[in-house]
Amino acid sequence: MGFGDNTAPPSRALCMPSLFSSKTQRSPLLLAWLTALWLGTLCNWPLWKALLALPETGSPRGLLFMLAFAGIITGVLASILSLAAWRRVIKPVAALLLISAAAGAHFMGTYGVVIDDTMIVNVLQTDARETRDLLSLRMLVTLVLLAGLPAVYLWRTSLASLGFGRQLLRNLVGVLLGLALAVALLMACFADMASTMRNHKSLRYLINPLNSYYALGQVAFKKSSKPRGPPQIVAADAVLAARPDGRKPPLLLLVVGETARAMNFSLNGYARATNPELAKLDVLSFRDVTSCGTSTAASLPCMFSHLGREQYGNSKEVHQENLLDALQRAGLAVLWLDNQSGCKGICERVPNAMAHIAASGAPTLPEALCNGPECLDGALLHGLDQRLEALPAERRAKGVVLVLHQMGSHGPAYYKRSPADLKPFQPECKTNVLQQCDPQQLVNAYDNSIVYADHVLAQAIAWLQQKTSGFDPTLLYLSDHGESLGENNLYLHGMPYAFAPREQTHIPMVLWLPGTGSAIDRGCMRAKLEQPLSHDHLFHSVLGLLGVQASIYKADRDFFAGCKQGQ
Repeated sequence: MGFGDNTAPPSRALCMPSLFSSKTQRSPLLLAWLTALWLGTLCNWPLWKALLALPETGSPRGLLFMLAFAGIITGVLASILSLAAWRRVIKPVAALLLISAAAGAHFMGTYGVVIDDTMIVNVLQTDARETRDLLSLRMLVTLVLLAGLPAVYLWRTSLASLGFGRQLLRNLVGVLLGLALAVALLMACFADMASTMRNHKSLRYLINPLNSYYALGQVAFKKSSKPRGPPQIVAADAVLAARPDGRKPPLLLLVVGETARAMNFSLNGYARATNPELAKLDVLSFRDVTSCGTSTAASLPCMFSHLGREQYGNSKEVHQENLLDALQRAGLAVLWLDNQSGCKGICERVPNAMAHIAASGAPTLPEALCNGPECLDGALLHGLDQRLEALPAERRAKGVVLVLHQMGSHGPAYYKRSPADLKPFQPECKTNVLQQCDPQQLVNAYDNSIVYADHVLAQAIAWLQQKTSGFDPTLLYLSDHGESLGENNLYLHGMPYAFAPREQTHIPMVLWLPGTGSAIDRGCMRAKLEQPLSHDHLFHSVLGLLGVQASIYKADRDFFAGCKQGQ
């Protein structure tokens, strides 16, 4: 080539294959390992954040352990993805893992939650209203960075076709190498791994996205092993005891709160006036009550079961009837009224309705209460007279149980749970990205939701007071679980019960009895305000309160026991 030749030699950079070139054909196995590396490192940032907060990792040895941990996760993921390292399979499988890992990283990192089978059930049962409250710009950014960018590279990469035999051999080698890497690193740091996992069990639920798919598998297994057909009958012998002469039929308004924590009730000593209306009504507030679970999906079925938390959690046979079935079998009129994402199967065999659908004959729901299917809890009381009258007359004559399932203080959009005229604590947090809120503004928004719950309960009591001529009314309110508001960098709820903070399990329980004519002795109940109670007591206490006799009834779980007039 002479000096006058204008043809330049090809650039060495252009001759070398580029890892990021969309024109260069890649092995599906390489794509599988690159995806595993991305998932095992960047998509597990909530795990690394949790590990860095531990005193055990504040040394060079701790940092080496974290690197080994990342290598173990990467090796396991690479081994799994190697099984899918086929030309037409790897891209959709990798994309699915990236999206699920990005979503998991967002929720674990933003709210401090962990992902187990209970959390998966919550996700599967979440309605559109709750889903909207979880969407945010931060979530979009996380999805774009952790899933969108690598997904673009995935789909732009051309994959080589090696033939079935060669690709199978390579994939098997990839599986073995991934397992070998994971096992070698685990053996190298086994002592540190065993100690860390033993002392901080919640870390296992942060291994992303393996935690999500393991939990999903648990849910699928439980569902597949659930007996087919109708549920097992509970309290088959339930009957109403004879009512004393002159005693009116009972009317129980059982209000199931949502995400309310006892420590934010001024009735329980909280410094702020979050219960201004109930405080004037001489209600009884039980101060040491514990929930069955830390989420609606776990607590609601458990609290209406006769089994109790420990037996319910360990029982493989939970396809059983519940409290509402027993009450209906005894002859009482039962109605479940819902302002949330459903009753989790509890109300399937009793009359039930949604709060945003007005009762027959009742006025149209005002816009101040409902915006389409999204309603404030005041909608539960709208048309309650018409709903009561629609129940069978022969059952009403024996007694009525109305269950109101509130939206309560459901987060993260706490500011949506109270109307503009009932927000005494200002300024309040008005975003669902709770970590971006000033801590006091976050508490303000939450406390405003408690003030509104107080207002709704006071209105419910006023309605009951109008029914004293025909019924013996009682209101019992208790929440399904509590809530974390940033304590220990935890938000929302749903932590595994074994290490859930008290904020998520310590719940309020409030009882209202009429001033005169009640079958329950108020003074006797007042003496029990400090007694440790739990959701385990609900089934048996309601049977006892309403005079339902059944062999399944346990007097030691009836917190009304010994307090009935004439006992």
